[in-house]
Amino acid sequence: MNIAGSVIVVTGGARGIGLGVARSLAAEGARVVLGDVLQPEVEGAAEEIRATGGEALAVVADVTREADVERLMDAAIEAFGALHVVIANAGVARDGLMLSRDPATGTVRRNLSTDDFRAVVEVNLTGAFITLAEGARRMADQGGPGVLIVISSINKAGQPGQINYASTKAAVALWPKILAAELHWAGIHGIRVVGIAPGYTGTEALKAMEPTSLEAVLKDVPLGRLVEPEEIAATIKLVIENEAINGTTIEVSGGVAFGPWQRSK
Repeated sequence: MNIAGSVIVVTGGARGIGLGVARSLAAEGARVVLGDVLQPEVEGAAEEIRATGGEALAVVADVTREADVERLMDAAIEAFGALHVVIANAGVARDGLMLSRDPATGTVRRNLSTDDFRAVVEVNLTGAFITLAEGARRMADQGGPGVLIVISSINKAGQPGQINYASTKAAVALWPKILAAELHWAGIHGIRVVGIAPGYTGTEALKAMEPTSLEAVLKDVPLGRLVEPEEIAATIKLVIENEAINGTTIEVSGGVAFGPWQRSK
């Protein structure tokens, strides 16, 4: 599929990896539709892309609400006439150990709340499912072709303090193989499904880390630096253009295989 002229929906497009990918794809001639719950930020992101000569539309949407996602997909089709690529990027983190011990009393208590566990599952898992399902339905209705991309994470390998986040990212990493087969069995052809699992990426949040903490993270990255959002975008471009890439999740991690907690001493 050619990137130029394609219509691409990116959830979580107001900032971070989503915005970096949208900028890069728009620069290649794609018409991007940014969905996010952050209204001023997503509208500003679309305006920024338009100011540099790209085509972009902002839609305020909560991926956990089916009506919002339906409206997002329909807005893309109404504005640009088709839907070719959907990138389920929206995600949240609510880190915390499941249990902790009070150093003063020795009492063991719950540390990660059920609400924080559910919040991550709702956005990262349920929201991604709704996004891919509604995107796929419209792609099938228009007769394809289409590409569904879900953003996983290198932390799908597991990371203490992230039982909720890592669980959702491990789950979505399995989806491309499952969904590619399901679409084939259903007789829906021309729609591919691919996962991208970024490593430690140079978003605003990570670049704002205290230098010694960032240095500790980078010790486990053979690349020796953070992955840049543009490098994630370059992989997504390859996926879009190469029809042989389907039913798999690709790691873009700079070589990191495990978190710092797993490093042998």
